[in-house]
Amino acid sequence: MVAGLFWATAESEKQPERQALPSQIYKKRMSEPPSRPNLTPQLCFNQTALQDFLRLSRGMIDDSIVQNLNALMTPSRKAWDPATTSERQIQPVERKPTDPQACRSFKNEVLFQSWQTRSDVLNYCAGVALDPNDPDLALKQVESAKERERVVDERLDPYSGRFFPREARTEILANLIRNERSVEGIIRSRTWGLVSERCGDPGTGWEEALNKWRQDREAYQ
Repeated sequence: MVAGLFWATAESEKQPERQALPSQIYKKRMSEPPSRPNLTPQLCFNQTALQDFLRLSRGMIDDSIVQNLNALMTPSRKAWDPATTSERQIQPVERKPTDPQACRSFKNEVLFQSWQTRSDVLNYCAGVALDPNDPDLALKQVESAKERERVVDERLDPYSGRFFPREARTEILANLIRNERSVEGIIRSRTWGLVSERCGDPGTGWEEALNKWRQDREAYQ
C-alpha cells in the first residue's frame, strides 16, 4: 500500500502543469478596473466623486499602460551562456513578442471596456447638465454609442445654439464634462499609440477601433 502511494505521488509529480491562457496570466498581474458607479444626478453634481472615479479608472488602465502591456509578455527562457560572464556590457532582459491573443483579450476585455465605462458616465452627466430632470432625454432617440458621442459633443458646445444651461450648477457641470472629454481624447490617443506599438499597428485610430468594438458588442446583444 505504501509502495502504491509512493508511485502515485511520483506519477503526480511528473504531470506537467497546465499552462495558463494569456488572458488568465495578465488578469492575475493587473488590478481590475473600477466598476461603473450608479448613474444618478447626485454623482454628476458631486465633482469630487465624479473626478475620483475618472482618476482611478485612468490610473489603473491608461496611466499604467506600460506596466499593463508588460504583463502581457513573459521573459524568454534562453539558456544561460557562461561566456557572457566576461562581458561588461549589461544586456537588456530579452522578452518574447507580445502574444496576439493576449493583446486582443486585453483590448476587448479591459481597455475598451474601461473606456466605454468612462464614456457612459460622461455621457450620462452631460445629459444631467442639459436636463437634470431627464438626463437621458438627449440620448433616447440615438441607438449607436458612436452617435451618442456626437450628440453629446453637439449639445455641450456653447456655440452650437443648442446648449441652454438652465441653472448655474448645470453650466458648471457642462464645463467640467467638456474638459474631461477633452482629457479623455488626449489620454486615449497616447494609450492607443503604446498599445499599437506593442501589439502591432492595426492601422486604425483609437476612435475607429473603439467604435468597431462597440459595433461587435451591440451585434451580440
